[in-house]
Amino acid sequence: MKRIIAIDYGKKRTGLAISDPLRMLATGIKTVDTEKLVWELKQVFREHEVDTILMGHPKNLDGTATDITEKVEKMHSQLQKLFVDKQVLLWDERYTSKMAFQAMIDSGLKKKARQNKALIDEMSARILLQGYLDGGR
Repeated sequence: MKRIIAIDYGKKRTGLAISDPLRMLATGIKTVDTEKLVWELKQVFREHEVDTILMGHPKNLDGTATDITEKVEKMHSQLQKLFVDKQVLLWDERYTSKMAFQAMIDSGLKKKARQNKALIDEMSARILLQGYLDGGR
């Protein structure tokens, strides 16, 4: 089975995570500069067989758009055009950043490490993907 890559898209940084070949476990890959996202995805696709791109779709708790929702939807369309051989999905990402931060606290990370926004972005992508893999599909 081919892998799924998850994207936690941000204005400056974007977190990436990937599934195992059996699509059971999500692993954080890295956080990249958002401007270099397409290039970074191409690098991942050279290393791993990926057939699905899962993008976090940001919404407020009441379901309305956030300040970045439009940018995410634009990138979603761009990725669909660039990677026609891959399924590109939008997935509700509400609470993923909060869950990532809580996971960092629960794991005993020191306060300074928890302030690492790149780590939060990567963990958010992992949580997003794991939720999808666990049956949210």
